[in-house]
Amino acid sequence: MAPYASDDSTTAGEVDEQRSGRHKAARYVVPVTVIGVAAATIGLVPALADSGDPDLPKITAQQLIEKIAKSDVQQLSGTVKISTDLGLPDLGGLESGLLSGAASQGEGGSSADPTAKLTELASGTHTLRVAADGPDRQKLSLLENAAEYSVIHNGKDVWGYDSKSNEVYHGTSSQSPERGEDGKDGRDQQPPATPKDFAEEALKAVDDTTSVTVDGTAQVAGRDAYKLVVKPKQSGSTVGAISVAVDAKTGMPLKFTLTPASGGAAVVDVGFTKVDFAKPAASTFDFTPPKGAKVTEEKDLDKDAKGAPGKAPGQTFGKGGAREHTPEDGEDFGKGLDGMKTIGEGWNAIATFDTGGEGVPSGKAGGDFGGFIDSLGDKVHGKFGSGTVFSTRLVNALVTDDGKVYAGLVTKDALVKAADAAQ
Repeated sequence: MAPYASDDSTTAGEVDEQRSGRHKAARYVVPVTVIGVAAATIGLVPALADSGDPDLPKITAQQLIEKIAKSDVQQLSGTVKISTDLGLPDLGGLESGLLSGAASQGEGGSSADPTAKLTELASGTHTLRVAADGPDRQKLSLLENAAEYSVIHNGKDVWGYDSKSNEVYHGTSSQSPERGEDGKDGRDQQPPATPKDFAEEALKAVDDTTSVTVDGTAQVAGRDAYKLVVKPKQSGSTVGAISVAVDAKTGMPLKFTLTPASGGAAVVDVGFTKVDFAKPAASTFDFTPPKGAKVTEEKDLDKDAKGAPGKAPGQTFGKGGAREHTPEDGEDFGKGLDGMKTIGEGWNAIATFDTGGEGVPSGKAGGDFGGFIDSLGDKVHGKFGSGTVFSTRLVNALVTDDGKVYAGLVTKDALVKAADAAQ
């Protein structure tokens, strides 16, 4: 479960409801983007489980999906290994710094803010310790070299602690300004971190664009499990297959693997290496800031985000010190997201919106930065004009020179065709 998510009985409908909350683009960067797009609609093709080890009763894909939906695990503790290989360009560690710092920009930012720290799960391999005792108590610890970062949700209190910097973040589950229309706390919507999180994203919609089968059995973290395999029926998707190992007894996903159509290593591979469904000790969720730690309150971060002293929101300094107006951070981008539309269906669905501004700086017009951008993307041309395609092993995005964006789990050619068709 995510650090602040509901208990493991969360249904697909409840996940959709939680996702309706408003987000700040800078706080939920790659993880939510990738998995949100990856949650393409899923069709159901019943199939019987093949023989395998362990020897379990046969089950259909329909029955196995229902078993996942009915899973009511509320208490557990264990260790999770998560590996993410999106095939992002090597920026010498710059991308990690951008991700982890996205939510802690400006004066008063905290390295212990969960919305900043957990974006590190977007790349590389990480080991997590997780624990849960119902909907009001969860703990997630990110284990690093000689350091540890923990998020603890205990009742109304939400704590983040970074042992490396000895910084503490404190908020409450009821005070966040990012409250959604359903009245739930926006900070409850953290990037997915366990197999169940990823599986719920992938299985919350069902139609006939996808094949879902049961493909034998396996053992994960010492537990007997069925293997559910999800594959796009459509051609042109960057997704090869999704495999979910489902605990035969509890119905809880124990392992999630997403492999790309291009082959090679998994894009996302997250699974329990140890799991125990006994109730964790109450002390697991206790937290007191260590002596000498810097404590940052969520309400103070929210005040800082509204604008630094001496600089009015929406203003910046031009040449010669002249003050000029610019949109507030994310203003135009946010308007574009509000007008987002979907082209196509299923795994070939493409999200498109207009940023309301110019495209990315490139070529000679962009100077040195334009050359840098050109090295990260591929310049393309079509009836729509010209633009730049930025590619990963899973998600591709076309940004046209006039500021329109097309993104999805589809090939570069599919994005160009979609842009041409929109003319």
